[in-house]
Formats: sequence, C-alpha cells, structure tokens
Amino acid sequence: MSSAKQIIVINPNSNEHVTDSMNTALNPFRLANGPIIKSVTNLYGPPGIESQQDADNAAVQVVDIIKRNNSADAFVIACFSDPGIFAAREVTDRPVFGIAESGILTALSLGSSFGILAILDTSVPRHIRYIRSLGLEKRLAGDLAIGLGVAELSDEKKTFHRLQEVGRKLRDNSGASVLILGCAGMARYRLGLQQSLGIPVVDPSQAAVSMAVSAVLLNQ
Repeated sequence: MSSAKQIIVINPNSNEHVTDSMNTALNPFRLANGPIIKSVTNLYGPPGIESQQDADNAAVQVVDIIKRNNSADAFVIACFSDPGIFAAREVTDRPVFGIAESGILTALSLGSSFGILAILDTSVPRHIRYIRSLGLEKRLAGDLAIGLGVAELSDEKKTFHRLQEVGRKLRDNSGASVLILGCAGMARYRLGLQQSLGIPVVDPSQAAVSMAVSAVLLNQ
C-alpha cells in the first residue's frame, strides 16, 4: 500500500491538549507500511463539547474540515457525540468513523454490556439519545459522569481517581462488563484504568482509528 494513504482524525473542540493526548494514544496504529494518521484540531470550535449546542455548532465545522481535506482516505470524528457524522457521510465518499459509534461497537465485541464514563451530567442525555438512535440501548449498563469538564482532564491524579470511582460503580452496581471512555481527552488513562478495574476499557478514539486503518488497508 502506498505511504500516501492518509487518515484525518478531527478533534471537534479547540483544545490542543486534548488533540495531543489523543494523538499519542494513536501511536500503536502508525504502522511502517500503513496509512499516515494526522490529528487536527477544530480551532474555531468550543474549548470542550459539553452540551448539545456545542455539538451542533461543532458539527458544521467538522463537515467543513472534511470538505477541505477530501483527498484523505478516511476520516475520524474524535468526539463522543460524533458531531456531524451523518452530514459528513453525505459530503464524502470516503469512510467516516465516529468515536462513539466505533467505541460502542468495539465494546459489544468484548462483553455483554457496556458502561460509559461521561465527563459531565449534561453529557449523559446526549449520549443516551445517540445510543437509542443506534438501537443499542439494551446493551447499555449505565452512563455516569465523572464530574470534570474537558479542560480539567489534564489533572491526572484527580481525573484517574474519578474514573476509578465511577468505573467501579458501573462495574459493581450497574453490571457493566466493559467500560468506554466518554471523551477523547481521557485516552491516556485507558490502560491504567483497565488494570485497576480488571475489565476491558475501550478508548473510543483508538477503536475508531483501528477501524479506519482496516478500511484503508482493505480499500473499503
């Protein structure tokens, strides 16, 4: 396969720290003969997508980014609301992967029920609406917030403590057999949380890029 193949991973918010954290987590997919994986930031987006209004505004910007980069071979929308995913699939014939959809599909292959670690309580209704639209609510064990905004996720000690605390509730009280990190900015905590809780933890950005790499390698 030509090294010119490229996957564009779009962070729909304007937080470069989130983009950098996510980009580091994608290193395992940067194969010697694989596609180039380029992470980009929506510089005109909100600092964090924490409401439906944030998601709706970012959706328009995400579609514009895809239009401007339509020579790429695949796209990943790296926000757990998958903002603009349906419109994006209308403006390009290249595959478009949303991290929420990809993360959930990956979790379904790893366990019988999945739990989501959201950032804020206001995120949960938005997640539930999307899961219902995918017809997968019967496999959802629970969706609980850690109570930290996107900008606060850089506080490693505080964030990991909250992820552990809420993850235990989803595992022990809600019966989740797999957990999904509900924000691209949580990527760095996946392995430590999985080791701590003893159940699979899915980073949705990794899940989506894994699917994108497969699609590009197989010319799908």
